[in-house]
Amino acid sequence: VQLQASGGGLVQAGDSLLLSCAASGRIFSSAVMGWFRQAPGKEREFVAMIRWGVGRTYYTESVKGRFTISRDKAENALYLQMNNLKPEDTAVYYCASDRNGQFSSRSDEYDYWGQGTQVTVSS
Repeated sequence: VQLQASGGGLVQAGDSLLLSCAASGRIFSSAVMGWFRQAPGKEREFVAMIRWGVGRTYYTESVKGRFTISRDKAENALYLQMNNLKPEDTAVYYCASDRNGQFSSRSDEYDYWGQGTQVTVSS
């Protein structure tokens, strides 16, 4: 599976962005797709994940109620709708795939990674 993330940009606090991740190759229903982010000088952190088949989702606490992860199985695409963005959301955002379907927030459970897309939120 190859992943291509897009949709990042420079926005102001309170604005919204939609990140997309195009996937090539077959994604099994049991797979888990996730979004992670890495701010300068910080470790990569989990943001959200979704079970590809049934659509079960999970979010890190800091984005609950503001971010929504979704997928379009027909298009083989993953999305992250980010609303009410805050300066602390500034990071490079990565999409990732866990073919074994562990439904884990640990980055080492994910096998495939996109190249990242920069999100910068100004105050």
